[in-house]
Amino acid sequence: MERVNQTSSVSEFILLGLSSQPEDQKPLFILFLTMYLVTITGNLFIILAIHSDPQLQTPMYFFLSFLSFTDICFTTTIVPRMLVSFLSEKTISYAGCLTQMYFIYALGNTDSFLLAVMALDRYVAICDPFHYVTTMNHHRCVLLVAFSCSLPHLHSLLHTLLLNRLTFCDNNVIHHFLCDLSPLMKLSCSSTFLNEIVIMSECSVVLVTPFLCITFSYIRILITVLKIPSAAGKRKAFSTCGSHLTV
Repeated sequence: MERVNQTSSVSEFILLGLSSQPEDQKPLFILFLTMYLVTITGNLFIILAIHSDPQLQTPMYFFLSFLSFTDICFTTTIVPRMLVSFLSEKTISYAGCLTQMYFIYALGNTDSFLLAVMALDRYVAICDPFHYVTTMNHHRCVLLVAFSCSLPHLHSLLHTLLLNRLTFCDNNVIHHFLCDLSPLMKLSCSSTFLNEIVIMSECSVVLVTPFLCITFSYIRILITVLKIPSAAGKRKAFSTCGSHLTV
């Protein structure tokens, strides 16, 4: 924290939130509290259902349970701080802001990578069903989850460290309801050239890779399903993708 004070005169930021009108604060608080509770409850039920039903002990639902857990963590990183700002405190410390940004990027990208892994799982299940059990064994599933978590955390750490090297002088008002990379960079009174280069290169790769993986998997799945002669076989193949497509 001493280092922060030496390089920046800003010790806290002000999150303006969704509305500056006093009469909007309580309705927004009730709305987002309800959404938060529904999200947490729904994901907890998914996790409990998967772990309590022996028929759901498959790779697809193994990944889904981790996705639900990540969603709980991701939502908790954002919404409780929003709820506080609706009723009272709109300021957030410098360290608290960077910490929130770190977990938003880490958990948000973990969601994307888990969805890509789930698409890969469906690809193996439909396009190579005879080797599914050996290909998607428990050890490999654990490794895929570990990869889906570790890479986004490294990605987020890189951007947090690069942001921490910037200097913030006088303006500490963030026109947002959370600490995001772009609004924070706009407040900096030092050069953000390196940050922008990294965003355009490394960030693009991290964001596009899961999308390409999902797209490739479903193109191959669609080609395979269209080759199935019977309508019943096609419906059965598509039904195995139901959980992933719903998510």
